[in-house]
Amino acid sequence: MPEGDTVYATAHRLTEALAGVTLVRGELRHPRLSTVDLAGRVLLRAGSVGKHLFLRFNRELSLHCHLGMDGSWKLYDQSRRAPVNYRTRAILGTASKVALGQNLHEMALVSTSDEHRLVDHLGPDLLSADWSAVLAAEAERRLALAPSRELGLALLDQRVMAGVGNVYKAELCFLLGVSPWTPVSDVDAAAVVALARKLLLHNALRPIRNTTGDPRRGREAWVYGRRACLRCGGTVVVTRQGAGLRERVAHYCPRCQPGPGPSIG
Repeated sequence: MPEGDTVYATAHRLTEALAGVTLVRGELRHPRLSTVDLAGRVLLRAGSVGKHLFLRFNRELSLHCHLGMDGSWKLYDQSRRAPVNYRTRAILGTASKVALGQNLHEMALVSTSDEHRLVDHLGPDLLSADWSAVLAAEAERRLALAPSRELGLALLDQRVMAGVGNVYKAELCFLLGVSPWTPVSDVDAAAVVALARKLLLHNALRPIRNTTGDPRRGREAWVYGRRACLRCGGTVVVTRQGAGLRERVAHYCPRCQPGPGPSIG
């Protein structure tokens, strides 16, 4: 699942592969953008803001996309045939490389100077190159605004801080030693923000996400995607948290994470 670190790494790879070279192919297979041809443009760089990706071209043009639940960008050498299919929403090619944007449901072209309008509603970006004590304090303030809110739901709210998804929600709550249903008022907001930033930064350019510090295969996470807790061996509970469109999966170890549990009914 694409989270802040995945989008950050995607921007890095696209910049390394395509930046500074004129596009020979630039198709956008989206109903509102199908007539646009980006061939002849030059990618200056790609950048991420939370889970949002911006591809910044010359002449003040940016392609915005959100990877959603299953979106991705894959790179291929022009020497091999790129697997273009019905899931392909963007094709950006240079003489030597081609990038395919797959399952991109949200796409828009905007002036680079107007990018902020698409992300102004977000909280501080945990992977921002300009991260500072001021941004940390702002994330802490936003987190503490609703003290009775369940921590797991607050962590997923991109308006609080941008970049955390289901994996990091589960792992953050585990490392903090609380259940995802713990009220925000019961945790140290500064510790939550600092740990979230640390985990995402640690994994920003890693090929395999790891929150445990144990490099061995199968020991990358404490509770997310596991049947048994990596620490105590107890059963990991997999349930749902939230309601309606905000309902998300929740993984936690009742032994290692005391506190409120999921409501029943």
